[in-house]
Amino acid sequence: MAVSEVFQIYRCNVCGNIVVVTAVGGGELSCCGQAMELLEPRQLEEGGVKHIPIIKKEGDKIVVEVGEVTHPMEDEHYIAFVELKVNDKSYFATFKPGDEPKAEFDVCADVADCEAIEYCTVHGLWNS
Repeated sequence: MAVSEVFQIYRCNVCGNIVVVTAVGGGELSCCGQAMELLEPRQLEEGGVKHIPIIKKEGDKIVVEVGEVTHPMEDEHYIAFVELKVNDKSYFATFKPGDEPKAEFDVCADVADCEAIEYCTVHGLWNS
């Protein structure tokens, strides 16, 4: 499948590389000799309580917390990144096991203008 949109997220199902598209050239992304998988964000009730990003405004910052219930941050199961989209700009925060799955962005914006996506190493992409 050819890349078709900026900010699409792809994963290599062999090594786990993650690629975020910043420019569309129309080609197909591959890694480890295979086509990369296009990840589609989801927002399902089952599992959502630990995965759906919650966007808040705190002073001059936008804060994204992952889930109403704290998500595990274990070696094999953790939130790897949060992406905050504000209009045509994108901001990223990355995490490692043991970190708190909460990101603060120095972005002057209203919550209504924001969208967040997070990537769980076991359950994939989730959006706000």
